[in-house]
Amino acid sequence: MKIRYHDAAQICSHVDPTNMIKAISRFWNQLFIDMKQHIKQRTRPTTVAITVGSLSDLKRSRRDLIIENAMLRQQLIVLNRQVKRPQLTQGDRLNLIILSRLTGFWQQALHIVQPDTLLRWHRNLFRGYWRRKSKPKQRKPRISPETIKLIKQMARENLTWGAEHIRGELLNLGIKVSKRTIQKYLPEDRHKKPSQTWSTFLKNHFQDIWACDFTVVHDLLFQPLYVFVIIELHTRRIVHAAVTRSPTDEWTAQQLREATSWAEMPKYLIRDRDGKFGHRFSAVASGIEILKTPPRTPQANAFCERFIGSLRRECLDLMLILRRDQLHRIVQEYVKYFNRSRPHQGLGQQIPKCFAKGDPWPVSQPAAGGKITSTPILGGLHHSYARTAVSTN
Repeated sequence: MKIRYHDAAQICSHVDPTNMIKAISRFWNQLFIDMKQHIKQRTRPTTVAITVGSLSDLKRSRRDLIIENAMLRQQLIVLNRQVKRPQLTQGDRLNLIILSRLTGFWQQALHIVQPDTLLRWHRNLFRGYWRRKSKPKQRKPRISPETIKLIKQMARENLTWGAEHIRGELLNLGIKVSKRTIQKYLPEDRHKKPSQTWSTFLKNHFQDIWACDFTVVHDLLFQPLYVFVIIELHTRRIVHAAVTRSPTDEWTAQQLREATSWAEMPKYLIRDRDGKFGHRFSAVASGIEILKTPPRTPQANAFCERFIGSLRRECLDLMLILRRDQLHRIVQEYVKYFNRSRPHQGLGQQIPKCFAKGDPWPVSQPAAGGKITSTPILGGLHHSYARTAVSTN
């Protein structure tokens, strides 16, 4: 036991009563801590391995072993009342399985686990042993890693292709692989019914799809105004835009009727599940296949949401709206700018009117050397730039 006795000399060396009391207090505190650690080390139970403990029991009497067994059994009964489910390691399970094979009274000796649990551990151990023993030796695949990567790429990009179809494509590339080998490297979920993704559907039907949606704008008195837009996906052209304070089913149906008044009608129309699209709207869209987006999934109508975001960021968020007529004029002017002057990233920085069918304002090539003019839009919030024709005089 190690005790710091130098504090005693410090007590005698100081004459000040205050310092003497502090030194005596530190001395007794340190003495108490050292004695507590010493007693704890002396009374700590010994932990030995199960093999060493079993060997030491060989020289003990039968009476001592019976008494120790009864004491351990009583302690286990106490622990079972407090610990509902003890945590056992793999080594603990293995030791219990081995010891249960050495005695016929193993069921009576179990306290913290059930006999059925021990039998299940034994079956799992038996099953894992033979699975490991019968596992084939790892060998390098007979085909190149590039071919394996190509098989997985074809299966991922073409959901309707089976192993035989992929084999035919590989033969066209000069790669000979058996059908069984291709099946080995196919994803496990290939048994599901193949289906094209939403983005693939949109790309295949761009020219025949319109999308519509509402957005809410609040005026100076915090009263809501509703903006309804219809966009053509292929050209990013805004087909129709309108503003109202009461977006009823009849009003929404009238907007679709005005958008399709010139025999211009899409094959598909994407919309959400809002109650504003009622039976009257469906009656006007009788010749159009309606595609309803899933609930709370704005990304399914991404093109319309992208335009609404541009309308807010580039226009509405920078203005104070006083009344419905003002908002209608602002939206119409922005739509005109959006269709005729604003470049689009999705179109390769081109303008929607370049793609519109029968647009009365064809795109003219800029005159080389002409003067660049700037036209303010929305009171100077945006500008449109163009070259003037070069004078021949």
